[in-house]
Amino acid sequence: MDARLDLFASPVAAKVVKHLASAGAAIPDSVIPHSTQELVKIRASQLNGCGFCLDMHTKDATAAGETALRLNLVAAWREAKVYTDAERAALELTEQGTRLADHHTGVTDEAWANAAKHYDEEQLAALVSLIALINAFNRLNVMTQQPAGYYVPGQFA
Repeated sequence: MDARLDLFASPVAAKVVKHLASAGAAIPDSVIPHSTQELVKIRASQLNGCGFCLDMHTKDATAAGETALRLNLVAAWREAKVYTDAERAALELTEQGTRLADHHTGVTDEAWANAAKHYDEEQLAALVSLIALINAFNRLNVMTQQPAGYYVPGQFA
């Protein structure tokens, strides 16, 4: 598959990607564990069908020491016993925040309350920001059909 648009060759798209990446730079240093951040990015990317981001974030997670078992079970996190309660809450918030149209309030009060049991306000702010950003990246990549399989861990660091 060839990309419909080279996001780095277009001055407008390159500027948007640069600003999104800049906004995302605030999150890795947040108080959310790196493994949780990668799980969130992977789950949103699965839901959005973004191969480019799945390629990137599974490779980055593996390079950071995440196990193949946990990566392989992200789509079935409800049934898998390999995630903490906090990770489960983050994954639920990710799913609901990605599929906003599935519920009339977007994210249910139950999902928010569950996340708030595990994360303080600053962590919730980072988590919500991360979910919004990965969804923006997913949409850019899916609409322009960015190919997957060529990412090298740390490539955009």
